[in-house]
Amino acid sequence: MSRQSVLRNLTWSKMDAAQRLALVDRDLNKVISPELRQQISDLVLDVRERGDAAVCDALAKFDKVSVEPSGLRVSDDEWESAPAKIDAALKVAITDMVDHIRRFNDELLSRLGNWSFESEPGLTVGERVSAIASAGLFCPSGKASYPSVLAQLATPAVVAGVQKIAVVVPPQPGAHGAVDPVVICVARELGVREIFRVNGPAGIAALAFGTQSIPRVVKVMGPGSLPVTVAQLEVQRYGTTIQMALGPTESVVIADDSADPVRLAADLLIEAEHGTDSCTLLITTSSDLARATEIELVKQIAALPEVRAAAAAASLGINGGCVLVDDLIQATQVANEFAPEHLQLVVRPESEEMVIGLLIHAGEILLGQDTPFSAGNFVIGAPASLPTNRFARVTGGVTVESFLKRTAVARASKDALRRLAPTVITLADIEGFPAHANAIRLRFPDL
Repeated sequence: MSRQSVLRNLTWSKMDAAQRLALVDRDLNKVISPELRQQISDLVLDVRERGDAAVCDALAKFDKVSVEPSGLRVSDDEWESAPAKIDAALKVAITDMVDHIRRFNDELLSRLGNWSFESEPGLTVGERVSAIASAGLFCPSGKASYPSVLAQLATPAVVAGVQKIAVVVPPQPGAHGAVDPVVICVARELGVREIFRVNGPAGIAALAFGTQSIPRVVKVMGPGSLPVTVAQLEVQRYGTTIQMALGPTESVVIADDSADPVRLAADLLIEAEHGTDSCTLLITTSSDLARATEIELVKQIAALPEVRAAAAAASLGINGGCVLVDDLIQATQVANEFAPEHLQLVVRPESEEMVIGLLIHAGEILLGQDTPFSAGNFVIGAPASLPTNRFARVTGGVTVESFLKRTAVARASKDALRRLAPTVITLADIEGFPAHANAIRLRFPDL
């Protein structure tokens, strides 16, 4: 790339299979070193064995914060005083954010209720839907304040009716162990009281096993650093469920020549500024648009703070870039191969429906240039904690459904069971389970 180039430029039709795979493959195992995996495994086991003492040791070692076990839980004073530490505009923004997320999940919950039907005369089958017993939520802290993360995780849990919700948050750097008051205010908005100041990986382990101060939960989720991700993968070995590995952020914009390059550049930078491990990809049918957008990117990146500019340069120039495609059908093929966390679609209205119909792997799809990723992240209400690392091929974002479980319910009448009896007996005999068959034969001796 030249000095004024910020986009890695690729042409899909000229890329061989290996080059295409290198662009879309984001296998976590490639970035998790054996040393890191062993370090986190040892930490997880330490928390399992020593509980609070291990959690406090991790805080001292990794966060340089000295906390006694009695101080792990956010105090009543911190809880009560948090609103006074933030300004009025931020309070309004928190309420607006939570309200929109709650509305989305309330509507979704209304579509996920109990159901049943008679599959044949006398045989009724269905499901009951109920909340999981407990959830542990990790909210990152350190590089910045992330109240939106807690809102995106905790609001669906509250809407689902999870009875026990515990939140772990690393203390703010240089704040003598204090937890971000903005995050506390989000928890207050939702009535979530159990908040703990804990180092990230140790916090994941504490939620998975429980300690003297931190409750054990059945499901853990939340985005974070690579060590936090490794900790989540590790605790699965001991029976704790996680939603998915929420790795470095990634975004794709599909655009044709109708897009405004100024807004397009601005929208590409939204996710690109997160970190040098982020990945942002422009997929376009127009080389003219690509050139115009790069000119705007150079201007807009120059106006960012140095740390954000460096992140954007890596996201667009090393990890991501611009992929020129033959047409919009090929654009959807590239996007589906990539399976991005965030996807924005900027095409002519007459093409939109066709393109949407072909997009099958994306954490979210935002339509048009008036629906930027930042609005989706903070206030639209649709999930913004979304699958990364191509997990969009198999799952969606964190919603109320993430905190629900389904229980099958069935009832057979005597006549229905008699109709089913030959099938049960035949299959029980072939699988070698005489008790299965006898339970039917004793009811119907004539069979």
